[in-house]
Amino acid sequence: MAGRRDIIPLSMARRVALAAQGFARPRPASEVTRRDFNRLVERLGLFQIDSVSAVVRAHYMPSFSRLGAYSRTLLDDAASRKPRRLFEYWAHEASFLPVETWPLMQWRMARAERGDGIYKGLAQFGRDRRDFIDEIFQEVKLRGPIAASDIEGHKGSGGWWGWSEAKRAFEWLFWAGRITTASRRGFERLYDLPERVLPKNILALPVPTEDDAQRQLLAIAARALGIGSAACLRDYFRQSPEAARKHIPELVESGEISPIGVRGWDHQQVYIHRDAKAPRRVEARALLAPFDPLVFERTRAERLFGFYYRIEIYTPAEKRQHGYYVLPFLLNDALVARVDVRADRPSGVLRVLASFAEPHAPADTAAHLADELRLLQGWLNLERIEITPAGDLGPALADQFSPRRLPLSPG
Repeated sequence: MAGRRDIIPLSMARRVALAAQGFARPRPASEVTRRDFNRLVERLGLFQIDSVSAVVRAHYMPSFSRLGAYSRTLLDDAASRKPRRLFEYWAHEASFLPVETWPLMQWRMARAERGDGIYKGLAQFGRDRRDFIDEIFQEVKLRGPIAASDIEGHKGSGGWWGWSEAKRAFEWLFWAGRITTASRRGFERLYDLPERVLPKNILALPVPTEDDAQRQLLAIAARALGIGSAACLRDYFRQSPEAARKHIPELVESGEISPIGVRGWDHQQVYIHRDAKAPRRVEARALLAPFDPLVFERTRAERLFGFYYRIEIYTPAEKRQHGYYVLPFLLNDALVARVDVRADRPSGVLRVLASFAEPHAPADTAAHLADELRLLQGWLNLERIEITPAGDLGPALADQFSPRRLPLSPG
């Protein structure tokens, strides 16, 4: 698509990124199918998992953002039922990954078993308590699928097990790939052996060398992002700068990616994937989770969209600029607003606590945002929306829900 010395405008880079992430395709006109979902899994390569459920668990949101009001059982079944499509592991933080990626994570599991690349305390626990870890492994082998909490107060051969030590043993075994998530009970993992969870054809795949796996992960990242710097590519699967320095030139040499420049990016070297597309227009409308792969690398989001974004969950309330759980709003090829949203499930209310427009937001931003919030409300099975007219977009957004207003489109 582009030669080595090409310099493209920022607007084109945005369209490339959005197309690669699945925003250039219209949402399905009818019910979202398993095929639609599986195609998105292949395109994105991962869904980041996060425990915060202020709106909905983060791993459910990327599919909603791209496909619309799909059934969440598509993801649940893909991660827990045959034919299994997803497994859990540490990728971009805790993530759901296509099962085909299992062999590409073996190097990280082997490192974890050696105590490399994991939390220092957990690595020390793995060295000091290997006998105890093996005892927990035998419990999984005997009783799986099993949760760490099922071990609490259980009498093992070494005495009564405390939850914290058992939990650390489960975490070490999970990092090392000796156990994996069979399903979840609520948000709690139920662990079992990989050979009882993953498809046989996946377990039979050859395990690549670490170099080959690192190179393939960078290639998957490049395809999912469409365009990005070395830092963007390695961040997707949390790879090291050394891995990027070593393997990105190999991907350039093979033609998988090409160096390119983006006008206004101060000569920063970026790379474009050979399959990247640059549609003439992107007509999209989406609320994004804070952990959506379009924005989870914050520097990239700022460079591409001029959108400075930080999650403020851990910021004291009085110091927050925009709110506790703020969703960026994508309209066509720009991030034009952000909203602090909460799903009040006991009351059946989607609460919009504040909303803010970006400087370049078009005049009809509030109308489009209102339509997307209605779609979100319906997807979450909430009875109504309540808008607090806080933030510079708040009054206009609240006005969209007055009785005289009609939605722009069905979503």
